[in-house]
Amino acid sequence: QVHLVESGGALVQAGDSLRLSCAAYGRTISTYAMGWFREAPGKDREFVSAISTTGSTTLYADPVKGRFTISRDNAKNTVYLQMSSLKPEDTAAYYCAADRDSALPRRGASPYDYWGRGTQVTVSS
Repeated sequence: QVHLVESGGALVQAGDSLRLSCAAYGRTISTYAMGWFREAPGKDREFVSAISTTGSTTLYADPVKGRFTISRDNAKNTVYLQMSSLKPEDTAAYYCAADRDSALPRRGASPYDYWGRGTQVTVSS
């Protein structure tokens, strides 16, 4: 069993940067692909980014490509999401997820087995 805890969410202004962290407890996540998803009020949860076990392969949703960077530190059992040039439409609760069945990143939410409780990011215009 893996327990994921997100942190780093905040209220920021458009154009600012923010780094989210996802710390894992209970077992190593070094063999799990990891992903970030977000959910805005009134909208479905959507894929943001994902990373392979080694960090060599990453995926991004089109709206965040070029602005967000996912990374991981397996020694710290932590995954990060560096967000820059934030926009009001990035406002959402951000969730970290672990995919125990794949070394490679996947976009859909259904393959992910473990989820954190989320951290709120609010971007004011």
